Amino acid sequence: MLTHLCTTILCVIHVLPVINHAKGKEGTDQEMAQYRERIKSMFYHAYNSYLENAFPYDELRPLTCDGQDTWGSFSLTLIDALDTLLILGNHTEFQRVASLLQDTVDFDIDVNASVFETNIRVVGGLLSAHLLSKRGGMEVEPGWPCSGPLLRMAEEAARKLLPAFQTPTGMPYGTVNLLMGVNPTETPVTCTAGVGTFILEFATLSQLTGDPIFEEVARKALRSLWKTRSDIGLVGNHIDVITSKWVAQDAGIGAGVDSYFEYLVKGAIMLQDEELLSMFLEYDKSIRNYTKFDDWYLWVQMHKGTVSMPVFQSLEAFWPGLQSLLGDLDNAMRTFHNYYTVWRQFGGLPEFYSIPQGYTVDKREGYPLRPELIESAMYLYRATGDPTLLQLGRDAVESIEKITRVHCGFASVKDLRDHKLDNRMESFFLAETVKYLYLLFDPDNFLHNSGSEFETGSGPQADCILGAGGYIFNTEAHPLDPAALHCCSRAQEERRELQDILLSLSEPSGNPPGGQSQETGDPAGSTDSPTLGSSESIALKPGTRRKAPVLSCPMQPFSARLAVLGQVFTDST
Repeated sequence: MLTHLCTTILCVIHVLPVINHAKGKEGTDQEMAQYRERIKSMFYHAYNSYLENAFPYDELRPLTCDGQDTWGSFSLTLIDALDTLLILGNHTEFQRVASLLQDTVDFDIDVNASVFETNIRVVGGLLSAHLLSKRGGMEVEPGWPCSGPLLRMAEEAARKLLPAFQTPTGMPYGTVNLLMGVNPTETPVTCTAGVGTFILEFATLSQLTGDPIFEEVARKALRSLWKTRSDIGLVGNHIDVITSKWVAQDAGIGAGVDSYFEYLVKGAIMLQDEELLSMFLEYDKSIRNYTKFDDWYLWVQMHKGTVSMPVFQSLEAFWPGLQSLLGDLDNAMRTFHNYYTVWRQFGGLPEFYSIPQGYTVDKREGYPLRPELIESAMYLYRATGDPTLLQLGRDAVESIEKITRVHCGFASVKDLRDHKLDNRMESFFLAETVKYLYLLFDPDNFLHNSGSEFETGSGPQADCILGAGGYIFNTEAHPLDPAALHCCSRAQEERRELQDILLSLSEPSGNPPGGQSQETGDPAGSTDSPTLGSSESIALKPGTRRKAPVLSCPMQPFSARLAVLGQVFTDST
């Protein structure tokens, strides 16, 4: 009897924790579902306010309930919010807005537009919507994902930016007129991020459309910027794109530089590109050596490494998320906790925060509803499951609702000390902030796909696997599917190879092996034309040989682990 009683007690002791764990998990799932609904409500309050009061202007002015053009008169908020609609599960509105944009957006306008902002918001937003259009229930045309109306819109917008890259260095001007090109009086000085934040969108365009010009100019800009780093391996904040001379020599990971480093890492993952990864790893060594202090990152003089600004900028909060993509989770979590303490102090991240004083910096006290800390929380939660990261999400929802919600949307915070508001709701609130919040609380979202679900392409490669996970977010949180690039670039390569074969068969039979032509009786006796070797192609520049990719790209290139931890495989494994 005693033995039986003891056995029963032990059984209860062992079973109770299981029951409590099940109840706790159920509570967590229920709570996450409740937060998803709250975040959806936030999105539609802002989105409907824009449609009712600001469309077709770029942005909503929430305090006066009207609109304004800010970055080029593209109905920017609608483009930026398009893929968020699908991520929230609203297929009907996604389809309606995609069709509306095709009918209303015109890039042949006499407007001076930011090259950087147009790329990340307009080109990135249209590319993402194009790649998600089949999932969104739209009827896709034959050849998708290598063709489609939204892809053509993205290409048209990107072509309007190409004149900015026509500089001696290949680094682009910061502004271009969409109708006239670069103004002759345009300043040649632009920020580092404005030079190095194109490879994701432009490589996607090149590999989907088969036109190499976009990827070529983006890579040339990256390589030119790489050559300008200082002797201690750092880059400054603003550079002259004509002379390659640094105008602002503060080095850090925040405003003016941030997305340059982001695109080296994400470009390496998306394109399986060892060159981009090696660039970032070299920078990372210098960043750790000269700018990192107690898990904060300061600003230093790029040549000497001496501290120039001991401040934390809110834009730097993307860094822990980037570290997680490379598997550096311990450092990422420590830095994240530093940034989170600032959020809890003010209910948001001020634009500048003095680390020695532990307070805001004069005239930099605002919080324009930025997403970067939430973005890092999303990445880190996917990688670690640490509940602290969900707490940041809860705090963000409460702060944004309590402090910034107004009758017409959500307003930027002009001053976090007294929570005074500003009359602006930037488009990235719907593109990034709400999206990352929702994804933080939605572990089963299709963007977190582990490869268990996929669809096939109906284009040149009908056997292409698409939508299987591993989405790469551009710096405006527009997800890009790397598998689509592989699908379309493979089709383009096969067409080029077929062209080479047909042309080689049509050559005169008297030509020597390797395609080298004989003398043709040129009166000058010159043979300046380069010969084509066995590994050359007329699709390339004369004398250029095709190079085998450094990193292999499998049929289903990216797994969930890559999407979450961002492991970049640089060997045959």
